[in-house]
Amino acid sequence: MIYLTYAEPPTGVYSSQVIDVIKYLNLQGGKIKLVAFISLHEFKKNKLKILNEMPGAIVLPMLPKATYWQLNVISLFFVLLFMRSRNIIARNVIATNMALWIRKFGLTKKVCFDGRGAIAAEWKEYDVNVVDQWKKSIDRLEKKAVNDSDFRIAVTSQLVNYWIKNYGYSSASHVVIPCTVNSTFVLQNNLPAANSDNTNSDFHKDDIVFAYSGSTAGWQSFKTLESFIAPLLSADPHFKIIFLAQEEENINLLKKNFPQQVFQKWVAHHEVTKILAGCDYGILIREQTVTNQVAAPTKFAEYLSSGLPVVISPNLGDYSAFVETHRCGINLNGITPSIHKPGIEEKNRMIQLALQYFTKEANHQQYVRLLEMMK
Repeated sequence: MIYLTYAEPPTGVYSSQVIDVIKYLNLQGGKIKLVAFISLHEFKKNKLKILNEMPGAIVLPMLPKATYWQLNVISLFFVLLFMRSRNIIARNVIATNMALWIRKFGLTKKVCFDGRGAIAAEWKEYDVNVVDQWKKSIDRLEKKAVNDSDFRIAVTSQLVNYWIKNYGYSSASHVVIPCTVNSTFVLQNNLPAANSDNTNSDFHKDDIVFAYSGSTAGWQSFKTLESFIAPLLSADPHFKIIFLAQEEENINLLKKNFPQQVFQKWVAHHEVTKILAGCDYGILIREQTVTNQVAAPTKFAEYLSSGLPVVISPNLGDYSAFVETHRCGINLNGITPSIHKPGIEEKNRMIQLALQYFTKEANHQQYVRLLEMMK
């Protein structure tokens, strides 16, 4: 079996949601090989990154542009021609359509659509920078990926509901597997720094520190986040926030307005855990769009695994309800929240929730069903 990706560079998300998943499936007897089509831009550098994490992967250049994905079916055809495996797990819409083309030629028997979100909705709601040719065809391609695949992975139950409502999906041939933490992302069974000063010297033991980890791209809803955090910073100097993100105009403006309370760092993925563990809350605030209503942000699991309750907006994938059910944060449902500094017991309970729900092992039965259905 192969796991196929298209036009995705080797980021931290790729490491945890592609490479780490393949490694786990192979431990369960999956015998899966990664086949990755990546951009010609920095091709050698990114190919080396992938091979360093997954030796034996097949990394190929996209020819000639992402929009002409059909041309890459030829390369995939020859890859499969010389491989014994005939089944494909394809990550996202375009990779799945490539696999479905290959199925027409008889070189693959089964195709699994690994659905990561509502792609057509995302492109429309956030004016994603792709050519008009793609925007006009993405609804058709997503519908085909949903309905013509032999099996499906969804990151949330809300994504399955989206398929049912928008594409007439009526099968039960799917599993729901949330975005899980990377096996290299340290799950701490105790937090020696939880009751002491934050590892950042700008923070003190009486401060309540919010952490924002990840991209600040358009769909991350920075303005919505700001409408929550700015009043808190204004009300009390002990409220502080650290952005574990690249420097960006909106963050810089917030730093200018609250120079003693807003901080920004960009660190390697393996350094994130230590910084998060010294904070008090993780922030996951997004606007009310279809994209966010079906989403499964990887940072949710990372926050919990670092001992952080999550401040979350309503209707965010399956996670807003999860916060309510498991009392693991603050759901911003229109009521002004009461914010306290979480203690060591509360932080350790967050870690146990991460272990229980957001590791590969916690989703073992779903992975087993995937492998059984793709035999």
